[in-house]
Amino acid sequence: MKPPTHRSPTHPGEMLLEEFLKPMKLTQMQFARHVGWTCAKLSEIIHGKRGVSPDAALTLGEAFKMEPEFWLHLQLAWDVWHAKHLHKSIPPIAA
Repeated sequence: MKPPTHRSPTHPGEMLLEEFLKPMKLTQMQFARHVGWTCAKLSEIIHGKRGVSPDAALTLGEAFKMEPEFWLHLQLAWDVWHAKHLHKSIPPIAA
């Protein structure tokens, strides 16, 4: 799946909240307790203030019976999109 170019891709924390926790009627506190995270860590991920690390992706994958790569791909798309919009281009090295 190619990430959108006209807007920022969905942060994995937003996906976690909107597509997993809300439909399952899980509170952030319930989920944080279940996976052994602090409420602060989960809140930071949900609000895009913290990224999904490989370890967090493994945890999310286990919790939802899915591949951790799903979460890592979301994070990578988000990171690259934002890096591209902040990056100052340089000319290529001439051979």
